[in-house]
Amino acid sequence: MIEWEMTSRGLRVTDADNAEVVICGEDVTVDDTESDVSRPVDETICVTARSLEFPHAVVYAFALESDERYELDPQGEPLSLPAREYVVDVDTEIKSYLRFTSTATIERTADFESIVVSFPELTRVVLGFRSRHELPAESITVPDSPIALARAVTYLAASHKTSSPDRTYPTLRGHPPLLESGDRLDVPECVQARNPESGIELFVPPNYESVYVVAPLAYFLQATIRPIEASTDRTFRPQLRVPAFGVDEPLPRMPDLEEAVTRLLRKTFFLECLVRNAGPYGTSLSESWLLEEVGLNAETLYEASPQRRLARYLDVPFSAIHSHLPEWHLSTYVTPSYDRLEALPFLLDRLSLIYTPRTSELAGRELVERSLDEFYRGRAETTTSPRDEVRPGEEPSAQCRASDGQVASVDVVKPHLRHGRVHGWLADGVPIDVFKATTAAYENRLAYLERNSDQTSIRVVLNDPDMAGERATVAEIYRQRSDELPMDVTVEESLRTAELARIFESNHDFVHYIGHCETDGLRCSDGYLSTSSIDRCRVQTFFLNACGSFYEGASLIERGSVAGAVTITQVLNDHAVRVGSTFAKLLVHGFSIERAMQLARRRIMMGKDYAVVGDGTHSLTQGEHRVPTTLTIEALKNTTSRDEHYQVTFDCYSARITGSYYFPHTENNDRAYLCGQQSQFELSRSELATVLKETEASVIYNGDLYWSEDLGEAFSC
Repeated sequence: MIEWEMTSRGLRVTDADNAEVVICGEDVTVDDTESDVSRPVDETICVTARSLEFPHAVVYAFALESDERYELDPQGEPLSLPAREYVVDVDTEIKSYLRFTSTATIERTADFESIVVSFPELTRVVLGFRSRHELPAESITVPDSPIALARAVTYLAASHKTSSPDRTYPTLRGHPPLLESGDRLDVPECVQARNPESGIELFVPPNYESVYVVAPLAYFLQATIRPIEASTDRTFRPQLRVPAFGVDEPLPRMPDLEEAVTRLLRKTFFLECLVRNAGPYGTSLSESWLLEEVGLNAETLYEASPQRRLARYLDVPFSAIHSHLPEWHLSTYVTPSYDRLEALPFLLDRLSLIYTPRTSELAGRELVERSLDEFYRGRAETTTSPRDEVRPGEEPSAQCRASDGQVASVDVVKPHLRHGRVHGWLADGVPIDVFKATTAAYENRLAYLERNSDQTSIRVVLNDPDMAGERATVAEIYRQRSDELPMDVTVEESLRTAELARIFESNHDFVHYIGHCETDGLRCSDGYLSTSSIDRCRVQTFFLNACGSFYEGASLIERGSVAGAVTITQVLNDHAVRVGSTFAKLLVHGFSIERAMQLARRRIMMGKDYAVVGDGTHSLTQGEHRVPTTLTIEALKNTTSRDEHYQVTFDCYSARITGSYYFPHTENNDRAYLCGQQSQFELSRSELATVLKETEASVIYNGDLYWSEDLGEAFSC
């Protein structure tokens, strides 16, 4: 769903997933909305303008009467287009297209923050927009049967908009249909019509465990899952078959099937990303050279059928490309049972790997030791910091956030984690190092996507005046961000139980609670509020920055929230201030709840005291860049230059946009990188200062976390 309006900032375009594009320009007027842009879009708008300015993005121009394709130079050289009819592809947070007949100049602004398309005179331009998120349009009813679930999962790929290698782009994979429990399998006719036989088959035993594990691979390959006959189940091994090309790839049984599926999905997705560059939406990916090394021809494979492409990919040894693969963005550990099937479409929408959950007990002081190891490992290369260790609003204090009452205890366990950068837990128990997901959280997200709102509503609640330092810091962070995005920020203090309950029952996008939490609930001026007493929570996301708030946060998820940050034990006040202020900065700059918490808890020794409940991949807002970015800076000691040099690592990824790419804007780079694939550059001090000035990003330096704008000032001195 796309909505637009003309504002003082320009043409503001938004979608249901909080994404936004603001288009400025000279002499812009809107004519009508009934136009064609010859691309798959959700909305079109016809405007007249002399120039149009978009946020920073990768840009391609296609001449409609020929096969000519143009690309805007990443280094800043303007692109001049002769008089023809064009479609220009601007890869912003909401996919944008321009169609016009004219000469035109496309260029980046001096600060690399914007793209300007200018015309010699007033020109009619058709603008098209496509959301990167899509609400599920249909539901499939599934009875309690692994065979029925296998058939249902096969139809989830009906949301794909293409079977070409371009399906690696997130905008060309729609949200799968929902799954619902029922007495019989019922697949809507429109879903069946959009899901023809692909000629790729996955044979698995007829049990939930195997069906859940192969579901991500089947979804991406658009394969048919065929359960093995029960009579042969004990002797027959799982197989991946492509009959038209004589492929009969044996797969191991559980639990080794998990690793086999992981390798196949990572390999095929990566090779498809490289092959797609031969198509109309290709770019100069850094690893494109690898295709020739493994004997693959991108031009031939781009035009080939999915069956032929898969047959060729299977010939490539995993070892030949393993070191070049981006780390997979998300893994979810799911109890393989009938009552978890409703979560499957949401996991496949994020292209999550699925594993069977396994845990063990934490021995003695293992939790403390793991926290300390992680903290000091991040500071192993510490040198002199450009900032004092204690920052404004982070006064040192050994005071604990616990009051005289009893804090709820959480029995945490150690999960057996497999491959992935981020891990979700859709099973019993409270493991460390994962976000605790629920099916309700995913379903709640749909409700918020359908809720119309002109601005992001943030409430900061201070229920203990001794913690005013955190309130002042985070409120300022939120208000600064409201200068750039439409936000309503309000601070509340010393609320009574009824007042705090009304906060959670009202429509807000984020609540940052600062205070105490005990076994009776969140502490208020007249008692305690147990969130289980709230009938319906209408707060989208939250941070309960109080001791032992896990169960109160989990209750908010079950009552309507999508995701939130919590604690699993007592926390020190100065630790809470550090985590709270850093989390706030990351959250309002587009980082997901889990990623924001991962980075924020780096700043304290007992980082594992903090956790995320609900859908940890959920983001509250978007940042300046479509992909949230983290830079890691390390000083180089042995260089031939007299000037200071640094190794700078770019890390751009999000579970929402797997398959996208990014351009690190360093002086000599002309390559794109897949999201999730880190890129490294050696920069001088002045070059680094420029990168920090031009990039909105979190920065890891000397083991601590900074914001690029703040750190850039130090390197400019």
